[in-house]
Amino acid sequence: YNIIHIMWLKPKFAANSFFLLFFCCVFAGCSLDRRVATKVKKAFQESAFLHQYPVGFELFDLDKGKVIYGQNNHQYFVPASNTKLYTFYAALMTLPDTIPALRYIEKGDSLIFWGTGDPSFLHRELQGKRALEFLRKHRGKLFYAPGRYTGEIYGAGWAWDDYNEDFQAEITELPLYGNLVEVQVEGGMKISPGAFQPAFLRDSLSDRPQGSIKRDFLNNRFHVPSGTLTFKTQLLPFKTSTALTLALLTDTLHREVGGIALKMPDSARTLFDLPRDSVLKQMLLPSDNFIAEQLLLLCADQVSASLGTAETIAATEKKFLASLPDKPVWVDGSGLSRYNLFTPADMVRVLELIYKRVNDRKKLFAMLPAGGKSGTLKRAYPTTDQPFVFAKTGTLSGVHNQSGYVVTRRGKTYIFSFMNNNFVQPVAQVRKEMVKMMMYIHENF
Repeated sequence: YNIIHIMWLKPKFAANSFFLLFFCCVFAGCSLDRRVATKVKKAFQESAFLHQYPVGFELFDLDKGKVIYGQNNHQYFVPASNTKLYTFYAALMTLPDTIPALRYIEKGDSLIFWGTGDPSFLHRELQGKRALEFLRKHRGKLFYAPGRYTGEIYGAGWAWDDYNEDFQAEITELPLYGNLVEVQVEGGMKISPGAFQPAFLRDSLSDRPQGSIKRDFLNNRFHVPSGTLTFKTQLLPFKTSTALTLALLTDTLHREVGGIALKMPDSARTLFDLPRDSVLKQMLLPSDNFIAEQLLLLCADQVSASLGTAETIAATEKKFLASLPDKPVWVDGSGLSRYNLFTPADMVRVLELIYKRVNDRKKLFAMLPAGGKSGTLKRAYPTTDQPFVFAKTGTLSGVHNQSGYVVTRRGKTYIFSFMNNNFVQPVAQVRKEMVKMMMYIHENF
């Protein structure tokens, strides 16, 4: 009331008062930013542990659109599974709301179909069923036409000796069962899909620890230890091939599926299956490498007759990531490759773009691991009624990162990227320091 009264009686004085009030607010905001930056910097300086290896960090005010604090934030780091945020953004910008499951044409009494890279076909978690039912119910002869994906079964720079691990399934244009064999031990050894049953040999050749199963490197021969199997469930990547794809389709559909060499015409129709966002969530929460790689092929399916990882990455960088402050080195969808190199500043910019694209805070945060509640952050933070960190983790040997969003007690939302490389300490110690820092930001700002 006093301000309005002054403005009415003394316009000149009132105008000066208004501008004084305005500048006071601006300077107060700047002063707050400086205080936050000073306190965060001091917290980093006081952590003796974080001086033992390269650490990159950036804190970004989402409301103001400005960097509050940066430490080595333009230095390149191996991102590990933080790479999936790039894949997430590529999918948001490229894919329709529903995932394309198959491309097909009907020719005479035959149905000819091509893969799109869709990971959900018979996947144990995604459980895509439309393609399965579509092929089962079609009355004509079925022919699969391979050849859209001409890339390698592994991403550039992947570790060959991880071939037996469930996190490194092969990349294919028409994956089935997630390109994994599931072995359950309880109540007798059960193998799914059952077509692999004859390929499991009980012998003493396996050198796997804890009584686990090992596949031959170049073929689908699985060695089961002669002793007691100590696991309940083991997932094993199988060696993919066109012949195996046809055999699995025939076995699963209970009808013959033939192969045909035919380039996909522009007139090919599309069969859609799962909602895009449900697939993206399944990639992010458990950090699924296989889904991440297949999503890049799905993106390629939207713009080309061929499916290529490198082509999708190049197109995404050119069309959607031109505003990144530093030029990234991006080679795969999952982050299994150490060739990937991103800066914390780039990670923050991608997260800002994601936030704007989704345009639904609640929806976005539900898709990301939540500290103390879900995904790869479930056990990292204390359990609370209201999680305050929503982020993607990234871990390889000597690499542990978190990039995402932190909500403070006062309701402020910051974007952050915290990257740690080349450490020899246990990952648990590195994680503890990151959690300590993010809790400090949550509680004090």
